[in-house]
Amino acid sequence: MAFWSSTSVFTSKVPRKILFMFTLSLSVTYLFYSLMSCYNSFQFQENYVYQGRLVTEETTFVTLREKLYSTSSQIYLDEEFVERTATEQTIAVSSIRNSVGIDERTAGWVRAQAATTRSAAAAAAAGEPPEFSTTDSELRRAVNCTSDYGVKKLPQAIIIGVKKGGTRALLEALRVHPDVRAVGNEPHFFDRNYEKGLDWYRELMPSTLEGQITMEKTPSYFVTNSAPKRIHTMARDIKLIIVVRNPVTRAISDYTQTLSKRPEIPTFEVLAFKNRTLGLIDASWSALRIGIYALHLESWMQYFPLSQMHFVSGERLIVDPAGEMAKVQDFLGLKRIVTDKHFYFNKTKGFPCLKKPEDSSTPRCLGKSKGRTHPKIDPDVIRRLHKFYKPFNMMFYQMTGQNFQWELEEDGNSPGSRD
Repeated sequence: MAFWSSTSVFTSKVPRKILFMFTLSLSVTYLFYSLMSCYNSFQFQENYVYQGRLVTEETTFVTLREKLYSTSSQIYLDEEFVERTATEQTIAVSSIRNSVGIDERTAGWVRAQAATTRSAAAAAAAGEPPEFSTTDSELRRAVNCTSDYGVKKLPQAIIIGVKKGGTRALLEALRVHPDVRAVGNEPHFFDRNYEKGLDWYRELMPSTLEGQITMEKTPSYFVTNSAPKRIHTMARDIKLIIVVRNPVTRAISDYTQTLSKRPEIPTFEVLAFKNRTLGLIDASWSALRIGIYALHLESWMQYFPLSQMHFVSGERLIVDPAGEMAKVQDFLGLKRIVTDKHFYFNKTKGFPCLKKPEDSSTPRCLGKSKGRTHPKIDPDVIRRLHKFYKPFNMMFYQMTGQNFQWELEEDGNSPGSRD
């Protein structure tokens, strides 16, 4: 009896322990697989949201690039474009959702970004400063010419001169081209900031995509003795653009700019001569020295062949901007996108303004610092200056193989009689 009693107790306890262990094991296994399932589901959804955002950003960039090529001069954020881009984003994400079954919250997120962009465009049209949140930063970057796409590169082309020749007008016209990315401000790397190094210089450059050209303009490079060697050390095959203008008109324009900042300076006639009675020109005055183009070009030709230089006529850039831009685009190896439809001649300022191709659009002119009327200069002073520059001009024509015909403008009433 004692044996059967102990056996009964043993057999009644063991199954309970086994049952408990078996149940605990099943619970742990179920919990483990549940967690793995949730993780995979979350990871899939997160990846899919990322893919959806990637597709919509690519769609936005393709749309933006097509927009730039069809209406290249439209650099402003217009409501119609944002509306269309936002609609295409929603369509792109909706098609993905239909094919794979994306969560409704993902589509809602994209619609929210589109609504935010539309409201920002409406605020900009009303003259209100736009407010962006962190959630729409990627979309904002895509609309703003994809400033964070691509990589920063050292420039492949530089507008090296000359001051008051029309370099700003040329740069702004080039920036209309979708394959040109340029720094707005003058870096002054090769004349003032060279000790900061090429890495510092590269960081100033905008990001570029495959096929785009990085550019900058600093007109003082042309007259800086050390600039040719420094630029050659950076890139031997770089393309150089020099905008030149009748040196007499250029000097007066230079003086006009200085006069606007320092009204107390002496008259142009006083500064131009060491001794006016004897007719001695003061060639050390920077306003006059810059115009001795042959002297400065000689330094550049020691490092670069003429095939890597392109000379733009400042006068023709005013009377025929499309013609000059066609030659510049050819020199840079670009498609001729900037044409006569991008320019409008402003009679008040006295030079062309950029405009959108649409007839109803408002022209975009350079700032108030451009287009100042030159002060009246004694005709005898102008005649003496033309005589002074003539041999240097002849030498410059011979060096470049181009005749800019500045001797025909001795009356001082050339098309470029404004600052």
